[in-house]
Amino acid sequence: MPMPFEYQNASRQFEQFMIDARDCAGLATTNMSWNMVIGVLHTFRSRLPVEQALAFADALPPVLRALFVEHWDVSQPVRSFGTPEEMLDEVRSVRRQHNFAPPHAIRAVAEALRKNMDPEVHQRAMSKLAPAAQAYWGYQSSC
Repeated sequence: MPMPFEYQNASRQFEQFMIDARDCAGLATTNMSWNMVIGVLHTFRSRLPVEQALAFADALPPVLRALFVEHWDVSQPVRSFGTPEEMLDEVRSVRRQHNFAPPHAIRAVAEALRKNMDPEVHQRAMSKLAPAAQAYWGYQSSC
């Protein structure tokens, strides 16, 4: 069996995701979107039981999957989904002095994910999540 396409082109696929995240967020550079992406992924991850988080991670492209699980302390309690403002503050807490996450950061990353995932895989991953977890990503397109 040849190496799967998603692994052969992981860097290129990740770069396209970062460009889409940048554009959806209205940021000037992909470097500016880095902390936003990490913040959105880790904020979401902290609200899922390990089994659900790993199932979600399995649906992500390889580099995003790695970012999703990096530095994860699974001994921490699962957090509850708060208000959009509370979750945005958590997103912005990642390297706060270098975080350019706009008010619609979660929607921007959600749209970039939709653009860079197979629609069937994306839908299957979303359908396995609790309603509050689905709502985290379920906002209208921001770009």
